[in-house]
Amino acid sequence: MNTAYIGIGSNLGDRHQNCLTALDMLQKTPGCRLTGHSELYVTEPVGVKDQERYVNGVASISTELSAHDLLRTLLAIEQDMGRVRRKRWESRIIDLDLLLYGRELINEKNLTVPHPLMHLRRFILVPLVELEPNLRHPSLGLTMSELLEQLPEDGQEVGLTED
Repeated sequence: MNTAYIGIGSNLGDRHQNCLTALDMLQKTPGCRLTGHSELYVTEPVGVKDQERYVNGVASISTELSAHDLLRTLLAIEQDMGRVRRKRWESRIIDLDLLLYGRELINEKNLTVPHPLMHLRRFILVPLVELEPNLRHPSLGLTMSELLEQLPEDGQEVGLTED
C-alpha cells in the first residue's frame, strides 16, 4: 500500500458539494481507502483572471493502485462529474491532482510526481499542512510547513469555507 495525496478543487456550480462528491467517489474507488482530508478552503484563482474563487482541499489515501492507475482513476472521476477539458486553467466543476505518491519521483510525459507546482501554491500547501505539517517534499527536502512559510500570500489568499 502507498500513501498518496490528492488536491481537490472546484470553481463551478456548488463548489463545496462538488469537492465532497469527489471525496465520496474517491472513498468508493476499489484499491483506495480515504485516510484523511483537510477542511475545504475558499481560494483565489492563480494564473488566471476573471474566474470565480475556488474551493480547495487535500485528501490522503492509502492505495494499492500504481501512480498511473491512480491518475487514470482521478481523471475518470473528473469525467464522471462532468468535467470537460478544453484549455489549461479554465474554470472547472472538479479538479483532482495527484500531488504526492509515497516518496516517489516520477517525471514522464503524462505524469509528474510530486506535482510540479505544489510548492508554489498556497491552495495546496495550506490544506496539506493541516493534514501533514511535517511531511517532507521528496525532491526539495523541506517539510510542507517550511514550504508554506517561504511562500508569500500575495494574490493567493486562502480562507475557510462557510459551508
